[in-house]
Amino acid sequence: MSSIVAIVGRPNVGKSTLFNRLIKRREAIVDSVSGVTRDRHYGKSEWNGKEFSVIDTGGYIVGSDDIFEGEIRKQVQLAIDEADIILFVVDVEQGITPMDDAVAKILRQVKKPLFMAVNKVDNAMRAADAVEFYNLGLGDYHTISSVNGSGTGELLDALVEEIPEPVEDEETDNELPRFAVVGRPNAGKSSLINALIGEERNIVTNIAGTTRDTIDTKYNRFGFEFNLVDTAGIRKKSKVKEDLEFYSVMRAVRAIEHCDVAIVVIDATRGFEGQDEKIFWLAEKNRKGIVVLVNKWDLIEKETNTMRDFERQIRKKIEPFTDVPIVFISALTKQRIFKAIETAVDVFENRKRKIQTSKLNETMLDIVQNFPPPAIKGKFVKIKYCMQLPTHTPQFAFFANLPQYIRDPYKRFVENKLREHYDFTGVPISIYFRQK
Repeated sequence: MSSIVAIVGRPNVGKSTLFNRLIKRREAIVDSVSGVTRDRHYGKSEWNGKEFSVIDTGGYIVGSDDIFEGEIRKQVQLAIDEADIILFVVDVEQGITPMDDAVAKILRQVKKPLFMAVNKVDNAMRAADAVEFYNLGLGDYHTISSVNGSGTGELLDALVEEIPEPVEDEETDNELPRFAVVGRPNAGKSSLINALIGEERNIVTNIAGTTRDTIDTKYNRFGFEFNLVDTAGIRKKSKVKEDLEFYSVMRAVRAIEHCDVAIVVIDATRGFEGQDEKIFWLAEKNRKGIVVLVNKWDLIEKETNTMRDFERQIRKKIEPFTDVPIVFISALTKQRIFKAIETAVDVFENRKRKIQTSKLNETMLDIVQNFPPPAIKGKFVKIKYCMQLPTHTPQFAFFANLPQYIRDPYKRFVENKLREHYDFTGVPISIYFRQK
């Protein structure tokens, strides 16, 4: 479970540049789909062996540059509520502005680890100018230049000190599967959970989650046993008047990192929208199992192919990762909610699937010999051997003489063949080509 670091500060201090610098350290994690940056404001980063999630709050402020301070205060408040560590960015060129003052005033109340980064410090003169930021009353600061990266190493060294050591989760096999119900507000997450738990409330225990934001409910009915990670309305949104996109993404980040399978609930009356897509790719990027539930299906006027067309539209939007179960339900009438849970259990099993190396080679080597990667510059790529890596999620290594010549389309071809022969429905697969 990685910690969440939220970058806060007024516009144009270089938050996004810093964000990009932080998440670019692990290229592989960031590009979830080649050429697609669907999530510009959320990424994973790693430093000194510790992983953490980074949220750029600046990316969520909509409007022009003369944005009201209120909007920024709201962002800062949300970041404080939802993140584990706050990174406050200020700009040495501008010095302290009234808005920095306003943000600092809120941050002085915070009991969480807080780091102040004075950005755009790229020479000794500016380093001397940075002293004025002591006046914000937030104690020490780090001078950085997010454009060229100077000072970011020291900042990260200090920051990851605040992140607990990663725990080796060896016993995942005996633990109950964890299903997170995620989705945009009003998609029907609460109704689904109530329908599942039912009035009888077959709850054995209420284990408070590690964060006060996600609560695990032990679920034991219909012969299934699992933990339900509930993100729906755990805390009343009295603080947040509008349905802020930022808020639901922050919620989803929390729940998804907590779970084995993300149950993405979408509202059939609204279709599969940008926000749903964002949550879907968040789960994919975190390598979680995914089930898409189309809720409120009872409200849709149906013709012969309504369901087929609806499903087709969703699959079009989630290309190339289309091997995902889509179940049409109604939480209100309890239509197919049992099927939804059954599907989530199947996906959980698929995610644990291990394939014997001999069987894998028997199947896959035959395929890659018949359909080898296209030759590039007269060089022929030969794949000699493959194996599943001993990781929690399905990852495969293929050993070849010239792995650098294997392009994305071929990787997708290999992934599709793997999916054809072994059941990995709902589970992201990672494929690596390595030097023999």
